[in-house]
Amino acid sequence: MRPLMIFAAGLGTRMRPLTDTLPKPLIPVAGRTLLDRALDLGRDAGAGPVVVNTHHLGNRIAAHLAGRNVAISDEQGTILDTGGGLRQALPLLGRGPKDKSGPVMTLNPDVVWTGPNPLAALNAAWRDDMDVLLMLVPLDRATARQGAGDFSLDGAGRIARGGDLVYGGAQIVRPDRLADIPDRVFSLNRLWDLLIAQGRAHGIVHPGGWCDVGYPAAIPLAEGMLHG
Repeated sequence: MRPLMIFAAGLGTRMRPLTDTLPKPLIPVAGRTLLDRALDLGRDAGAGPVVVNTHHLGNRIAAHLAGRNVAISDEQGTILDTGGGLRQALPLLGRGPKDKSGPVMTLNPDVVWTGPNPLAALNAAWRDDMDVLLMLVPLDRATARQGAGDFSLDGAGRIARGGDLVYGGAQIVRPDRLADIPDRVFSLNRLWDLLIAQGRAHGIVHPGGWCDVGYPAAIPLAEGMLHG
């Protein structure tokens, strides 16, 4: 069983006006909220404990999760971005000073997947010589993606910046190197760059469907993919 952090603290600015009154993780896609879809992936992959961070309309998310054995990492005062948010949540993930290097899973809820469970696939591919393993999606299969790709892979499965592979929003990462970043608010991209430079950042390619549900027009695209 591996801990799972679900990032639900974003402001959802691209999803306005829907997110003026509803946090993006609670937006329904094909009759089920994005957050519940993410929790389903975690449950099916055997994740535990599960932590969800909150900021924008966080009380709505907390109420939605009440009684469901999910811990809340509250970022009400200052949104910490993905790196800072993960570091704050480490005690809730069971990663204290003595075992902070144990890998954890993280998941962005604002995407929809078809095909193999990405978290289960990451668990199956994880090796002890990795510090991070990202789930990647080819740009030509990245439905509703806006912008270029993020990464490329070499023959040993190590990632490099630039290329036609998109970060899909799921990973396994060792959090101990977060201590090397002094800032309180920072993106996990900072950690990835440290690990890429050391050749310890890897990726695998998801074979199924993927849709970035980041703006209102993407919702029907995601629903079409799910029903297809």
